[in-house]
Order: sequence, then C-alpha cells, then structure tokens
Amino acid sequence: MDGSPADLGPLEQRLSALLDNIRDADTEQPWRDVENVSQALANGLRIRDGPVDNHSILGKTALPWTVTSLFTLALKGSPFPGENFTSVVFELLRVAANLCMDHDENRGRLLEAELPQALVSLLEGYAESIPPPPYTKPLSISVPHLKVIRTAIGVLLNASIGYDAVKSRLNSLEAAMTLLKLSTAIYPPGSWYSGLSNNEDIDGAASEEVWALRSGISNWAWRTISELKDVKDDSLRIFTPDALPLLVLPLRAFCPPYPPKTGALFDTDSSFASSFIETDFDVLEESSTLIESLSLDVEDIRLSLARGLHFPAEHAGIPCLSSILDFIEYGTYPPWWDTTAFDDAERKRKKKAFDICKAALIKSVVEVAGEESNEDVLWDDSESEKPGGIFVYRMVNWLQRYVEEIGGAAPGPEPEAQSFVDRDDMAICASLALGNLARREKNSAALLAPPYSLAPVLTSAHLLSPSTDIKVKHGVLGLLKHLAQAPAQSYAIHAALSKADVIRRIAASGVWDEKTDAMADVVQLSAIGVVKHMCNVNVENTYALVIPSSRHPDLPTGLAQILALVKRSDSVPIKSEGSRVLVNVVKSLWSINLLAKDNTDSPESPVAIGNVNKEELLERHRKRNVAIRTILTPECAWTLASLVGRSGKYPLLINEGVVALSLLSTNKEGGPLVLAAILTPLSSDAPMLPDPVSASTSSDLDSPVATTHSDRPHLHIPRHALDMLVFVLKNVDNPANYPVEVRINVCSLLLQLGKHTSGDELNKVKLAARPVLESLIESAAGAQGKEEILEKTMKRVLDTWS
Repeated sequence: MDGSPADLGPLEQRLSALLDNIRDADTEQPWRDVENVSQALANGLRIRDGPVDNHSILGKTALPWTVTSLFTLALKGSPFPGENFTSVVFELLRVAANLCMDHDENRGRLLEAELPQALVSLLEGYAESIPPPPYTKPLSISVPHLKVIRTAIGVLLNASIGYDAVKSRLNSLEAAMTLLKLSTAIYPPGSWYSGLSNNEDIDGAASEEVWALRSGISNWAWRTISELKDVKDDSLRIFTPDALPLLVLPLRAFCPPYPPKTGALFDTDSSFASSFIETDFDVLEESSTLIESLSLDVEDIRLSLARGLHFPAEHAGIPCLSSILDFIEYGTYPPWWDTTAFDDAERKRKKKAFDICKAALIKSVVEVAGEESNEDVLWDDSESEKPGGIFVYRMVNWLQRYVEEIGGAAPGPEPEAQSFVDRDDMAICASLALGNLARREKNSAALLAPPYSLAPVLTSAHLLSPSTDIKVKHGVLGLLKHLAQAPAQSYAIHAALSKADVIRRIAASGVWDEKTDAMADVVQLSAIGVVKHMCNVNVENTYALVIPSSRHPDLPTGLAQILALVKRSDSVPIKSEGSRVLVNVVKSLWSINLLAKDNTDSPESPVAIGNVNKEELLERHRKRNVAIRTILTPECAWTLASLVGRSGKYPLLINEGVVALSLLSTNKEGGPLVLAAILTPLSSDAPMLPDPVSASTSSDLDSPVATTHSDRPHLHIPRHALDMLVFVLKNVDNPANYPVEVRINVCSLLLQLGKHTSGDELNKVKLAARPVLESLIESAAGAQGKEEILEKTMKRVLDTWS
C-alpha cells in the first residue's frame, strides 16, 4: 500500500473489493481496511507530476462510485457519521478531493456518482444541529467532525472550480447557504480573540489544532461560495434574504468595544494568531462585497433590509440594516492589527481595504433607500420627535454632526461617540440616502422644518465649497435637487432653501469650474437642477443667480458659470439642462409683478403703493433692470437659439426655447439679439440630443420625453435655429410630432420679431418662413379647434409682413 504512484491501481481494486465485503457482511475489520486503503490512495493522489497519470487512470475506474457508496454506508442512515466512523469518512473524502483536483473529467464522474450531492446532505445535517444566530461563541464540535466538515467542503471546492456542471447542481441544492451557516457558526470572526466554545480544551497544541481547523473551514467555505457565484448566468442568485443575518454578523467583530488583549486565546504578535487576523478580514471583505452586490441586484434583499429595521422578526431578531449602519459609523481598525506580525505596508493595505468595505456597505444603504417601495417603510411618521423615524433621524444626525464637528464643535457626550471629522463617507451616505427619500413633498418639508432644519446644514461651507470632496458634493447637491423639485406652491420648502442662500452657495462652491468638468458631469447636472427649480418659483432666487454678489463682486455669477459650462461641455444633458436654467430666468423676470406683495413680510411704511412701500418698489425696479440687462446679451440669445436648434426630437425643449426667445424679443434691445441668434449657424461639432433610450436616464424628473415613430425619417441637421423653427411649422419629415401649441408659439415668435427688427436679417426670416406659412394656411382651410387657432395665427404673421 505504500508503493510508488504507479501502484495505485491495486489500491483501487482493493477498495472495490472491500465495498463488496461490507455489503455482504458489515463488520468492524473491513472498515479499518477501508480507512487504511483510502489513506494510501489519498496520499498517492496528492502527487501530480509522477510517471503515471493516476488521476486519469483511476477516474475511469469505478473509484468515484466506490467512494460514494462507502461514504453512504459509513453514515449508517444518519445525517453525519458516528464517532467510530469519522476517521474512515475523513479518508474517503480525502480520496475524492485529491482525485478531482484540477481534473474536469473526474469532476464530472464524481457528479455522476452523486458524491457532491451526498456531501451537501452531510453538511446540511451538521447545519441543522446549529442554533439560530447570533453566535457569541464558536460552535462546540469535536476535532474529528471538524476534519470531516473541512474535507467535505474541500471536495466541493475542488469539484466546482471552473466546472459549471457541479456549480449548477450545488446551486440548485442551495449549498452556499449551508456553507455560510456552517462557517459562521464554527468560526465567528474575532472569536479567537474573545470567545471559547463550550467544553473545549484550550490548552496546548490541541487548542491550536482546533482553531486551525475552524479557520480552515471558514477559508474553504468562502472560497467555495465565491466559486459558486462565478457562473455564466448573471441572473442566478445563490442567496436569499435568509442569508442576511449571517452576512452581517462579521461586521460586529470590527466594532468597539473590543475585549481586553489579556483575554485573547493566542498571543496577537504570534504568526499563528496572524492567520486568524487574515481570516477575520477575509470574511469581512467577502460579507461586505456580498451585501453590496445583493443590494444592488436583488429587489427582495433591498425590501427585506428595510422591513427588518422596524420588524426584527424579518431576520430572526438580527437587526441587519442597523448592524450595517453601526459598522459604517463605529467600525474601526481592530487593535490587533498593530501586531508585530504585520509590517507597515501590510497594515496600510488592510486599512485601505477596510475603507473599501465601508464604501461597499454605504452603496448598499443608498440602494435600500433608493428602492421606491421602501420609501414608506424607511420613512416612519409615527414619532413626532423624530420625523421620518429612526433611519431618517440617524441620517440627519450624521450630516449635522459632520458639519458641527468640522466647524469646531466638540463631539457628543456619549462615551461611544465617534469623531465625525474626516468622515466624508458618512456625509455621502446620509445625503444620498435622504436624497432618495426626499422625492415626496411631505418628506422634503419635514427635512427642512424643525427639529431638523437641514437647509443651513446642506449649504454650509463644509459641504459646499471649492475644497469639498466631489463625492460629498454629489450627495449634497443630489439631495438639494430633490428638495428644490417641490411644487411652486410649497412655499415653506422654497423659503427655507432661499433663506439659506442656496443659489449663491452653489455658485461659490466651484462645482461649475472648468477644472471640475472631467470628474463631475452628474454633480454639475444636479447643481444645475437645483437652480433651475429655484428660479422657476422665486424671482429673488433669479436675482441671486443673475446679479453679482455684493460680498463677492469679483466672483462670476451663477448664470455666467452655467453659460460658460454649457458652451465648453460635450455633455448633451448639461447643454440642455443648463439652457433650461436660462429659460426659467427669462420667464421669471418677464412675469414679475412689481407691485405684488413678496412671499416675505415687508415692514409697514406710511409711504406705500398698494402693498409695497416706495423704497421697496424702487429697489425691485433696480434689481429687475439689472437682471434684464445681464441677460440681454448675444451669448444668452445664442444659448436659447441653440437649445431650439439642437432639440429636434424634443418638442418640450423647443417650446421652452421658443417662449424664452419670444419674451426676449419683447424688449427693444432683445429683438435684434434674438434675430441674430436664430440666424447664426450652429457649430458643426456640437452634438445632437441623444436617442430616446439614452435620454431615459435624464437628469431631471420633468425632462422631456421624445415622441418618436420608427416609420418616420430622421431629422435633418439644421443649419441654424431658423431651420428648426421652419421644421416645426411644417411638422412633416421629422421624427417628432410637434403639438399645435408649439407651432402657435413659433408663430408668436415670428410676430414678435417684426416689432423691433427690420432689414435684411428679418427678410431672411420672411423668405424662409413665408412659403411654409402660405402652404399650411392653404391646406388648413376649414380647420377646427386648435388647428383653427394655428391657422389664424399664421395669417396674422403674413398680414404683419405684408
């Protein structure tokens, strides 16, 4: 039995004969022989570079079926082997593990012999004896059984590496969940430092052997789980929400308070302990990665995490989402990382990887908050002292403490209070999560009202300044954009943001600076969205965007920064949304009633005109005139004309641009600017708006939706905005159906242009539009409803031009 690798054939024959003997008479001696023969076979199969390819030779024999049959018989009908049979099962499993190592044919034969399936049943048998989590101490289990479990997992690992057939079968048996449960109970991360299993001898080498086995089981189990995830079918999920309580348990091992060093089972400076430190961290990385990927990809996981926040029974009493939040807030590098077993480079690598784990879990929290169905679950109105409930309260607290502590305020009095200085990650998590929950008006109102009053926090220089990390700006501006999207009637929301001077704060933050362009299209777009909505509901906000700040007169205005960004950016959404800001500015300025009472209380004065005192009225006139002067420029007119010229697939954008151009044209100086702009050629390198598919990821809730038809031709690229206006009037040979209202507004623009312009340039407009108008009027004879209004408006244009 101890011969060279060339002699393994007789060992296989001997094992087969022993199987026949046991089937005839199951006595003790044949099992001893099975153990010895199997040990020799397993040892021989460890050699892979010998003169004989024993793996291929033995794989073609009955050995896979012999091993499976002997394994089944050794269990004696029980879920796992009795104490007298653990050693023989151990050796049989070693044969199987070595036989299929790096050998696809043998992996297939073991699968045909149904050994992997039998091993899943074996591990399930062990798992069924495990109490439910949490596991404060490692599962008490004998060394022989630990060896059986580890080797069974080793077989599954060797059989599944790169072999889809085995993976598929194991996944159908939900093997990953069984492995997760076993590994978590047998080796809870950090337990070597603080925990003992019941009735376990911890003295001498026996203890080291036990803990080495426990650590090995954890390592092999996670390697197998990783292999089972690596399948061609991306839609396959190896875990259900039932796995969440097990996946969050490793997070607790990295949250203080940590047990005293004197209580550790092993010297933390020893190489033996360093292997456990590595295992603990490997489990943390695997768990964090899995929680992240499951949260990103599986709706049931997102829903389950949210439900568990208020209903502990969802996860058998384990507060999964709270555990994730606790790790993000309190998790630290454990003290045993300072061991002499690691050099500075390794310690630095671990700390960087640890931070990546937190980032992964932050993504998970944000995704859970972003699940539409979770809004009513995470936002709880039952606690008046904590509007929105415990999740919202905690996210608000993170933002408030971050700003307070960076501003120099002392940390909270709680002994466990963590410093929020340098905790950009928590500010990012909180702002993104709250942004996902602020899509409803009532939620936005609660965030801006006492006791939270978030507006001054969100506009703090610690969150919005040129030096603020771009990822922090991304979260804060995304939240502000959702808040600003509240309807114009939501006075309290817009008043709170206006009082916090949100527009000037954003303009001073550097978000639209040229040096920021390469990093932050989405951030710039969020900032544009904020001011677009704010200028749509409040003329004072428009002034803040358009008129230079008295405190910082040298700083370009917000509008100037946006127009410069629109001009240099290659991003179609930025060009489009930035131009829409200007549309709202024009509409706001042209709709001002100077005698109307402001939304804010004005001081009583004996000298008043209606509801407005004389000084206030004069100041309003001054501001409006300054603002209008600011936008009566060729650049502004050109920006609006470009919006019209490049928006052929989007009637809403064309209509907005046309209305804004019409309003500008009512000004004596604006008319010539508009006329010149619509005749100026569009730059040939400027991109057209995207196809509807890509446009569906627009930056804003009210961004336009293209009305396209597959049987309609593509839009001809217009030379200038006038071409697009003619296309809109004709409403044929275009990929978009322009509503009658849009075409009427085009006619109104043509009418308006004639009031303050003349000469050759106006004649060019007439030359291009007249034949189209005449043709449309002729074909519209007898039109009814809106079409009749369009016909009359076109006739007015021609009459004016006569």
